Amino acid sequence: MSLLSQSDPEVFAAIEGEEARQRDSIILIASENYTSRAVMEAQGSALTEKYAEGYPGRRYYAGCEFADVVEDLARDRLKELFGMEHANVQPHSGVQANMAAYFAFVKPGDTILGMRLDQGGHLSHGSPVSFSGQYYKFVSYGVDRETEMIDYGEVESLAREHRPKIIVAGASSYPRSIDFENLRRVADSVDALLMVDMAHYAGLIAGGVYPDPAPYADIMTSTTQKTLRGPRGAFILCKQEYASAIDRSVFPGAQGGPMMHTIAAKAVCFGEALRPSFRAYQDQVLRNARAMAAEMAEDGLRIVSGGTDCHLFLVDVTTLDTTGKAAADLLESVGIITNPNAIPFDELPPRVGSGIRIGTPAITSRNFDEDDARSVARLITRVLRNPEDEAVLEGARVEVQALTGAHPIPELFD
Repeated sequence: MSLLSQSDPEVFAAIEGEEARQRDSIILIASENYTSRAVMEAQGSALTEKYAEGYPGRRYYAGCEFADVVEDLARDRLKELFGMEHANVQPHSGVQANMAAYFAFVKPGDTILGMRLDQGGHLSHGSPVSFSGQYYKFVSYGVDRETEMIDYGEVESLAREHRPKIIVAGASSYPRSIDFENLRRVADSVDALLMVDMAHYAGLIAGGVYPDPAPYADIMTSTTQKTLRGPRGAFILCKQEYASAIDRSVFPGAQGGPMMHTIAAKAVCFGEALRPSFRAYQDQVLRNARAMAAEMAEDGLRIVSGGTDCHLFLVDVTTLDTTGKAAADLLESVGIITNPNAIPFDELPPRVGSGIRIGTPAITSRNFDEDDARSVARLITRVLRNPEDEAVLEGARVEVQALTGAHPIPELFD
């Protein structure tokens, strides 16, 4: 960083500020995590300079022998990790992975069945502000009003009525297990493909603590930066019969030359995820999430669906006479980073929301255990119940610094 501090002190100062923010904050954003130093090293390697349009053994540029090595490593490790027949590791983001999967099998105007954004889904699962909702006829399923869990009866009814070409499973703020076997049955009943967007759950699935979609899915998409603890990027897995369609849809269909430095970092991430220690990490992620949710429920806060089966959960803050945005801003002021989130059947706009989403991957990477997670939960509750008590807020800031000081960001896997 010394060269950067001399050549561009403004960027250097911003990066130093971000490092301090991460070091001194309790980060509970479910889609954020810390990579290992090895992943960082690969991401910043000489592969940044290599243009490698195409696929291993079929490039459009010379000098790709080492690019081929890292992409083959990434693909092979990924297939081993999830037990799928074909892997494409070139997508730059989760949305681009989903875009490529749609482009491979459906035409504009075709029908897709996906989960409602305001009940746990994702922008790329049919939101009208996303390409997905603009290019395709999305029909949306949601959760039962009483249980706040996926209404599989509604899924089946909508599938039979609308005959979608693809059924999309997966979510960005759904805390419960997804019944992939049931969704496979529904997909078969209407001759649809089952596509699983496991971006949030991929690490948990690899770690064996969340239901495995591989036996049931035709296509699986995911990001790599969330529970997988890798670089910012994405991938697609599929059955062999769909491999050519997926590869053509990624390149040249949806994007050009791959980011080989990021693919190298993905290869490192997948290798780390194959280690026994990764399974222990994912088990702790789940234990921490359940401990936090139970503690906050015991303190009188309403947890959406009554708990969690994964790395995240939603807190309904309307019982505290506030909004998700106000709650997240208040918590950030003491060094606890969350995000406002819609809850099922929310009447507030998405940027405000009636809830906050809490995730445990990042704090678990800092070696927080269940006792630490419960301490954070009590801290959150105390702050939210006393938004104007400066003594309480200042005390919370001191506790945050004590917790982050006791759990420094580790040099993972060094």
